[in-house]
Amino acid sequence: MTEMVHRELGKYTGEPVFPKWWHTVDRWTLISVVLLFGIGVLLNFAASPPLAERNGFASFHYVQRQIIFGGLALIMMVVISTLDPITIRRFAVLAFFLSLLALLLLPFFGTDFGKGAVRWYSLGFASVQPSEFLKPTFVIVIAWFLAANLEPSGPPGIIFSFVLTVCIVLILAFQPDFGQAALILFSWGVMYFVSGAPVLILIVIAGLVIFLGTIAYRNSEHFAFRIDGFLSPEVDATTQLGYAINAIRGGGLFGLGVGEGQVKWSLPDAHTDFIIAVAAEEYGLILVLVVIALYASIVIRSLLRLIRERDPFIRFAGCGLACMFGAQAVINIAVAVRLVPAKGLTLPFISYGGSSLIAGGLALGMLLVFTRLRTQGEVEDILRRRLR
Repeated sequence: MTEMVHRELGKYTGEPVFPKWWHTVDRWTLISVVLLFGIGVLLNFAASPPLAERNGFASFHYVQRQIIFGGLALIMMVVISTLDPITIRRFAVLAFFLSLLALLLLPFFGTDFGKGAVRWYSLGFASVQPSEFLKPTFVIVIAWFLAANLEPSGPPGIIFSFVLTVCIVLILAFQPDFGQAALILFSWGVMYFVSGAPVLILIVIAGLVIFLGTIAYRNSEHFAFRIDGFLSPEVDATTQLGYAINAIRGGGLFGLGVGEGQVKWSLPDAHTDFIIAVAAEEYGLILVLVVIALYASIVIRSLLRLIRERDPFIRFAGCGLACMFGAQAVINIAVAVRLVPAKGLTLPFISYGGSSLIAGGLALGMLLVFTRLRTQGEVEDILRRRLR
Protein backbone atom coordinates (compact mmCIF):
# COMPACT_ATOMS: atom_id res chain seq x y z
CA MET A 1 0.00 0.00 0.00
CA THR A 2 2.86 2.38 0.82
CA GLU A 3 4.31 1.51 -2.57
CA MET A 4 1.07 2.44 -4.30
CA VAL A 5 0.79 5.76 -2.48
CA HIS A 6 4.36 6.69 -3.25
CA ARG A 7 3.95 5.93 -6.95
CA GLU A 8 0.85 8.09 -7.01
CA LEU A 9 2.31 11.01 -5.09
CA GLY A 10 6.05 10.94 -5.64
CA LYS A 11 6.28 10.48 -9.39
CA TYR A 12 8.25 12.90 -11.55
CA THR A 13 8.35 12.63 -15.30
CA GLY A 14 10.22 14.21 -18.18
CA GLU A 15 13.30 15.27 -16.23
CA PRO A 16 16.74 13.58 -16.16
CA VAL A 17 17.78 11.87 -12.93
CA PHE A 18 20.47 14.24 -11.65
CA PRO A 19 18.71 17.56 -12.41
CA LYS A 20 15.60 16.16 -10.72
CA TRP A 21 17.75 14.99 -7.81
CA TRP A 22 19.45 18.38 -7.48
CA HIS A 23 16.13 20.24 -7.32
CA THR A 24 14.60 17.95 -4.70
CA VAL A 25 17.48 16.90 -2.44
CA ASP A 26 18.37 18.75 0.78
CA ARG A 27 21.51 20.48 -0.44
CA TRP A 28 22.39 21.95 2.96
CA THR A 29 22.54 18.44 4.42
CA LEU A 30 24.84 17.44 1.57
CA ILE A 31 27.11 20.40 2.29
CA SER A 32 27.08 19.67 6.04
CA VAL A 33 28.15 16.05 5.49
CA VAL A 34 31.00 17.13 3.21
CA LEU A 35 32.12 19.69 5.80
CA LEU A 36 32.06 17.04 8.54
CA PHE A 37 34.18 14.75 6.39
CA GLY A 38 36.62 17.59 5.66
CA ILE A 39 36.93 18.31 9.39
CA GLY A 40 37.52 14.59 9.97
CA VAL A 41 40.38 14.53 7.47
CA LEU A 42 41.86 17.66 9.05
CA LEU A 43 41.72 16.13 12.54
CA ASN A 44 43.16 12.83 11.34
CA PHE A 45 46.21 14.68 10.02
CA ALA A 46 46.85 15.46 13.69
CA ALA A 47 45.48 12.35 15.41
CA SER A 48 46.62 9.43 13.26
CA PRO A 49 50.43 9.90 12.75
CA PRO A 50 51.27 8.67 16.31
CA LEU A 51 49.28 5.48 15.67
CA ALA A 52 50.92 5.04 12.27
CA GLU A 53 54.33 5.43 13.89
CA ARG A 54 53.54 2.82 16.54
CA ASN A 55 52.35 0.37 13.88
CA GLY A 56 55.30 0.95 11.55
CA PHE A 57 53.40 2.74 8.77
CA ALA A 58 54.08 6.00 6.96
CA SER A 59 52.97 9.06 8.94
CA PHE A 60 49.81 9.70 6.94
CA HIS A 61 48.88 6.08 6.26
CA TYR A 62 45.57 6.36 8.10
CA VAL A 63 44.82 9.76 6.60
CA GLN A 64 45.11 8.28 3.12
CA ARG A 65 42.79 5.42 4.07
CA GLN A 66 40.35 7.91 5.59
CA ILE A 67 40.26 9.86 2.32
CA ILE A 68 39.74 6.69 0.26
CA PHE A 69 36.97 5.27 2.46
CA GLY A 70 35.39 8.69 2.92
CA GLY A 71 35.42 9.33 -0.81
CA LEU A 72 33.69 6.00 -1.41
CA ALA A 73 31.16 6.84 1.31
CA LEU A 74 30.33 10.23 -0.24
CA ILE A 75 29.94 8.69 -3.69
CA MET A 76 27.69 5.98 -2.23
CA MET A 77 25.64 8.63 -0.42
CA VAL A 78 25.03 10.61 -3.61
CA VAL A 79 24.22 7.55 -5.74
CA ILE A 80 21.81 6.10 -3.16
CA SER A 81 20.10 9.48 -2.70
CA THR A 82 19.02 9.41 -6.38
CA LEU A 83 16.91 6.29 -5.80
CA ASP A 84 13.24 6.14 -4.78
CA PRO A 85 11.94 5.00 -1.36
CA ILE A 86 10.60 1.67 -2.62
CA THR A 87 13.93 0.72 -4.17
CA ILE A 88 15.63 1.73 -0.93
CA ARG A 89 13.27 -0.47 1.05
CA ARG A 90 13.92 -3.51 -1.12
CA PHE A 91 17.68 -3.02 -1.02
CA ALA A 92 17.72 -2.37 2.74
CA VAL A 93 15.71 -5.49 3.59
CA LEU A 94 18.22 -7.68 1.74
CA ALA A 95 21.19 -5.82 3.27
CA PHE A 96 19.66 -6.16 6.72
CA PHE A 97 19.43 -9.95 6.57
CA LEU A 98 22.98 -10.20 5.19
CA SER A 99 24.24 -7.96 8.02
CA LEU A 100 22.29 -9.98 10.60
CA LEU A 101 23.79 -13.21 9.26
CA ALA A 102 27.28 -11.68 9.45
CA LEU A 103 26.55 -10.60 13.03
CA LEU A 104 25.47 -14.11 14.01
CA LEU A 105 28.64 -15.63 12.52
CA LEU A 106 30.99 -13.27 14.38
CA PRO A 107 31.64 -15.68 17.31
CA PHE A 108 32.95 -18.25 14.82
CA PHE A 109 34.87 -16.14 12.29
CA GLY A 110 35.29 -12.72 13.90
CA THR A 111 38.11 -11.11 15.85
CA ASP A 112 38.38 -8.63 18.69
CA PHE A 113 41.71 -6.97 17.72
CA GLY A 114 42.66 -7.19 21.39
CA LYS A 115 39.74 -5.01 22.57
CA GLY A 116 37.84 -7.75 24.40
CA ALA A 117 34.75 -7.77 22.16
CA VAL A 118 34.41 -9.78 18.95
CA ARG A 119 32.92 -7.17 16.61
CA TRP A 120 34.97 -7.34 13.40
CA TYR A 121 35.91 -9.54 10.48
CA SER A 122 39.55 -9.18 9.54
CA LEU A 123 40.13 -9.09 5.77
CA GLY A 124 43.86 -8.53 6.04
CA PHE A 125 43.89 -5.19 4.21
CA ALA A 126 40.88 -3.93 6.16
CA SER A 127 38.25 -4.94 8.72
CA VAL A 128 34.45 -4.98 8.60
CA GLN A 129 32.10 -4.34 11.52
CA PRO A 130 28.67 -5.84 10.65
CA SER A 131 26.79 -3.87 13.30
CA GLU A 132 27.62 -0.62 11.50
CA PHE A 133 25.71 -1.81 8.42
CA LEU A 134 22.97 -3.43 10.47
CA LYS A 135 21.91 -0.13 12.08
CA PRO A 136 20.63 1.83 9.06
CA THR A 137 19.07 -1.20 7.39
CA PHE A 138 17.40 -2.14 10.68
CA VAL A 139 15.69 1.26 10.70
CA ILE A 140 14.21 0.61 7.24
CA VAL A 141 12.90 -2.82 8.21
CA ILE A 142 11.31 -1.50 11.41
CA ALA A 143 9.74 1.42 9.51
CA TRP A 144 8.27 -1.09 7.06
CA PHE A 145 6.76 -3.12 9.92
CA LEU A 146 5.30 -0.05 11.64
CA ALA A 147 3.85 1.30 8.39
CA ALA A 148 2.31 -2.09 7.62
CA ASN A 149 0.73 -2.06 11.08
CA LEU A 150 -1.33 0.99 10.02
CA GLU A 151 -2.89 -0.81 7.07
CA PRO A 152 -6.55 -1.84 7.62
CA SER A 153 -5.70 -5.53 7.12
CA GLY A 154 -1.99 -5.32 7.79
CA PRO A 155 0.15 -7.62 9.98
CA PRO A 156 0.89 -6.90 13.67
CA GLY A 157 3.92 -4.81 12.75
CA ILE A 158 4.46 -3.41 16.25
CA ILE A 159 4.87 -6.89 17.72
CA PHE A 160 7.14 -8.01 14.88
CA SER A 161 9.30 -4.90 15.25
CA PHE A 162 9.59 -5.27 19.03
CA VAL A 163 10.57 -8.96 18.87
CA LEU A 164 13.17 -8.25 16.18
CA THR A 165 14.57 -5.33 18.18
CA VAL A 166 14.90 -7.39 21.36
CA CYS A 167 16.68 -10.19 19.49
CA ILE A 168 19.21 -7.82 17.94
CA VAL A 169 19.81 -5.96 21.21
CA LEU A 170 20.52 -9.26 22.96
CA ILE A 171 22.91 -10.38 20.22
CA LEU A 172 24.84 -7.11 20.46
CA ALA A 173 24.84 -7.16 24.27
CA PHE A 174 26.45 -10.60 24.32
CA GLN A 175 29.38 -9.46 22.10
CA PRO A 176 29.46 -7.21 24.24
CA ASP A 177 28.59 -4.03 22.31
CA PHE A 178 26.27 -2.02 24.54
CA GLY A 179 26.75 1.17 22.54
CA GLN A 180 25.33 -0.24 19.31
CA ALA A 181 22.62 -2.06 21.28
CA ALA A 182 21.57 1.25 22.86
CA LEU A 183 21.38 2.92 19.44
CA ILE A 184 19.24 0.11 18.06
CA LEU A 185 16.84 0.33 21.01
CA PHE A 186 16.76 4.12 20.84
CA SER A 187 15.95 4.19 17.12
CA TRP A 188 13.13 1.69 17.59
CA GLY A 189 11.73 3.82 20.43
CA VAL A 190 11.81 6.95 18.25
CA MET A 191 9.99 5.27 15.36
CA TYR A 192 7.46 3.66 17.68
CA PHE A 193 6.81 7.06 19.28
CA VAL A 194 6.36 8.72 15.88
CA SER A 195 3.94 5.97 14.85
CA GLY A 196 1.67 6.95 17.75
CA ALA A 197 2.79 4.81 20.68
CA PRO A 198 0.86 5.25 23.95
CA VAL A 199 2.94 7.04 26.57
CA LEU A 200 2.18 4.35 29.16
CA ILE A 201 3.74 1.66 26.98
CA LEU A 202 6.86 3.79 26.48
CA ILE A 203 7.14 4.23 30.26
CA VAL A 204 6.83 0.48 30.78
CA ILE A 205 9.52 -0.15 28.16
CA ALA A 206 11.82 2.41 29.83
CA GLY A 207 11.35 0.61 33.14
CA LEU A 208 12.13 -2.70 31.46
CA VAL A 209 15.34 -1.25 30.03
CA ILE A 210 16.41 -0.09 33.50
CA PHE A 211 15.63 -3.54 34.92
CA LEU A 212 17.65 -5.30 32.22
CA GLY A 213 20.48 -2.79 32.71
CA THR A 214 20.60 -3.72 36.39
CA ILE A 215 20.85 -7.40 35.47
CA ALA A 216 23.62 -6.63 32.98
CA TYR A 217 25.49 -4.63 35.64
CA ARG A 218 25.40 -7.57 38.04
CA ASN A 219 26.36 -10.20 35.49
CA SER A 220 28.71 -8.49 33.02
CA GLU A 221 32.18 -7.41 34.17
CA HIS A 222 32.60 -5.35 30.99
CA PHE A 223 29.35 -3.43 31.62
CA ALA A 224 29.99 -3.05 35.36
CA PHE A 225 33.53 -1.75 34.76
CA ARG A 226 32.28 1.03 32.51
CA ILE A 227 29.43 2.01 34.81
CA ASP A 228 31.71 2.03 37.89
CA GLY A 229 34.25 4.16 36.03
CA PHE A 230 31.52 6.62 35.08
CA LEU A 231 30.12 6.83 38.63
CA SER A 232 33.52 7.20 40.28
CA PRO A 233 33.94 10.71 41.75
CA GLU A 234 37.49 10.91 40.41
CA VAL A 235 38.90 10.18 36.97
CA ASP A 236 42.22 8.40 36.63
CA ALA A 237 44.41 10.80 34.65
CA THR A 238 46.21 7.86 32.98
CA THR A 239 43.04 6.42 31.39
CA GLN A 240 41.68 7.36 27.95
CA LEU A 241 38.90 9.34 29.57
CA GLY A 242 41.35 11.15 31.83
CA TYR A 243 43.56 12.14 28.89
CA ALA A 244 40.52 13.29 26.90
CA ILE A 245 39.11 15.45 29.69
CA ASN A 246 42.48 17.13 30.33
CA ALA A 247 42.90 17.78 26.60
CA ILE A 248 39.46 19.39 26.34
CA ARG A 249 40.15 21.57 29.36
CA GLY A 250 43.57 22.58 28.05
CA GLY A 251 42.25 23.59 24.63
CA GLY A 252 40.18 26.45 25.96
CA LEU A 253 38.26 28.64 23.54
CA PHE A 254 40.71 28.78 20.62
CA GLY A 255 42.93 25.74 21.20
CA LEU A 256 46.69 25.32 21.50
CA GLY A 257 47.29 25.56 17.77
CA VAL A 258 47.59 23.19 14.82
CA GLY A 259 49.88 20.27 15.69
CA GLU A 260 50.48 21.53 19.23
CA GLY A 261 48.20 19.06 21.00
CA GLN A 262 49.67 16.22 23.08
CA VAL A 263 46.66 13.98 23.71
CA LYS A 264 47.13 12.18 20.38
CA TRP A 265 50.39 10.69 21.72
CA SER A 266 48.66 9.25 24.79
CA LEU A 267 45.25 8.12 23.53
CA PRO A 268 45.17 4.82 21.58
CA ASP A 269 41.73 5.79 20.21
CA ALA A 270 42.50 9.45 19.54
CA HIS A 271 41.65 8.98 15.85
CA THR A 272 38.35 7.16 16.50
CA ASP A 273 36.32 7.26 19.73
CA PHE A 274 38.04 10.34 21.23
CA ILE A 275 38.77 12.43 18.15
CA ILE A 276 36.68 15.28 19.57
CA ALA A 277 39.34 15.63 22.29
CA VAL A 278 41.95 16.26 19.57
CA ALA A 279 39.63 18.87 18.04
CA ALA A 280 39.11 20.61 21.39
CA GLU A 281 42.81 20.61 22.32
CA GLU A 282 44.20 21.91 19.03
CA TYR A 283 41.33 24.06 17.73
CA GLY A 284 39.41 24.84 20.90
CA LEU A 285 35.74 25.12 21.75
CA ILE A 286 35.07 27.05 18.53
CA LEU A 287 35.61 24.00 16.28
CA VAL A 288 33.67 21.74 18.67
CA LEU A 289 30.68 24.09 18.46
CA VAL A 290 30.95 24.12 14.66
CA VAL A 291 30.89 20.32 14.64
CA ILE A 292 27.87 20.23 16.95
CA ALA A 293 26.08 22.81 14.79
CA LEU A 294 26.64 20.73 11.65
CA TYR A 295 25.22 17.60 13.27
CA ALA A 296 22.28 19.55 14.67
CA SER A 297 21.51 21.15 11.32
CA ILE A 298 21.40 17.75 9.58
CA VAL A 299 19.03 16.28 12.16
CA ILE A 300 16.77 19.33 12.53
CA ARG A 301 16.47 20.00 8.79
CA SER A 302 15.67 16.35 8.16
CA LEU A 303 12.96 16.28 10.83
CA LEU A 304 11.44 19.54 9.57
CA ARG A 305 11.19 18.10 6.07
CA LEU A 306 9.72 14.86 7.38
CA ILE A 307 6.99 16.73 9.27
CA ARG A 308 5.37 17.47 5.89
CA GLU A 309 5.65 13.83 4.74
CA ARG A 310 2.35 11.94 4.64
CA ASP A 311 3.66 8.51 3.68
CA PRO A 312 4.11 6.70 7.04
CA PHE A 313 6.94 4.46 5.85
CA ILE A 314 8.99 7.43 4.65
CA ARG A 315 8.22 9.40 7.82
CA PHE A 316 9.15 6.56 10.19
CA ALA A 317 12.31 5.59 8.31
CA GLY A 318 13.51 9.17 7.94
CA CYS A 319 12.94 9.98 11.61
CA GLY A 320 14.71 6.79 12.68
CA LEU A 321 17.77 7.48 10.51
CA ALA A 322 18.00 11.16 11.49
CA CYS A 323 17.67 10.48 15.22
CA MET A 324 20.10 7.54 15.14
CA PHE A 325 22.66 9.71 13.34
CA GLY A 326 22.24 12.53 15.85
CA ALA A 327 22.22 10.21 18.87
CA GLN A 328 25.51 8.59 17.84
CA ALA A 329 27.17 11.99 17.57
CA VAL A 330 25.75 13.11 20.93
CA ILE A 331 26.88 9.92 22.67
CA ASN A 332 30.42 10.13 21.25
CA ILE A 333 30.86 13.74 22.37
CA ALA A 334 29.13 13.09 25.72
CA VAL A 335 31.52 10.21 26.47
CA ALA A 336 34.53 12.49 25.91
CA VAL A 337 33.26 14.99 28.48
CA ARG A 338 32.04 12.26 30.87
CA LEU A 339 28.33 12.89 30.59
CA VAL A 340 27.60 9.23 29.80
CA PRO A 341 29.55 5.98 30.31
CA ALA A 342 32.04 4.95 27.63
CA LYS A 343 30.26 3.32 24.65
CA GLY A 344 32.88 2.76 21.96
CA LEU A 345 30.93 4.65 19.26
CA THR A 346 32.62 6.64 16.51
CA LEU A 347 31.84 10.24 15.58
CA PRO A 348 30.02 9.97 12.21
CA PHE A 349 32.08 11.11 9.19
CA ILE A 350 34.84 12.46 11.47
CA SER A 351 36.31 9.43 13.24
CA TYR A 352 38.63 7.12 11.35
CA GLY A 353 37.09 3.82 10.30
CA GLY A 354 36.15 2.21 6.98
CA SER A 355 32.99 0.46 8.21
CA SER A 356 31.80 3.57 10.02
CA LEU A 357 32.33 5.81 6.99
CA ILE A 358 30.78 3.47 4.41
CA ALA A 359 27.80 2.71 6.67
CA GLY A 360 27.43 6.44 7.33
CA GLY A 361 27.31 7.08 3.59
CA LEU A 362 24.64 4.39 3.28
CA ALA A 363 22.56 5.87 6.12
CA LEU A 364 22.79 9.48 4.96
CA GLY A 365 22.09 8.48 1.36
CA MET A 366 18.85 6.83 2.48
CA LEU A 367 18.00 9.79 4.71
CA LEU A 368 18.43 12.12 1.71
CA VAL A 369 16.01 9.94 -0.25
CA PHE A 370 13.35 10.23 2.45
CA THR A 371 13.80 14.00 2.85
CA ARG A 372 13.67 14.84 -0.86
CA LEU A 373 10.87 17.19 -1.85
CA ARG A 374 7.96 15.31 -3.39
CA THR A 375 4.33 16.05 -4.18
CA GLN A 376 2.27 15.10 -1.15
CA GLY A 377 -1.30 15.41 -2.40
CA GLU A 378 -4.29 15.96 -0.17
CA VAL A 379 -4.84 13.83 2.94
CA GLU A 380 -8.29 12.77 1.75
CA ASP A 381 -6.78 11.56 -1.54
CA ILE A 382 -4.31 9.35 0.32
CA LEU A 383 -7.03 7.94 2.58
CA ARG A 384 -9.27 7.27 -0.40
CA ARG A 385 -6.51 5.34 -2.17
CA ARG A 386 -5.76 3.34 0.98
CA LEU A 387 -9.38 2.27 1.34
CA ARG A 388 -9.71 1.02 -2.24
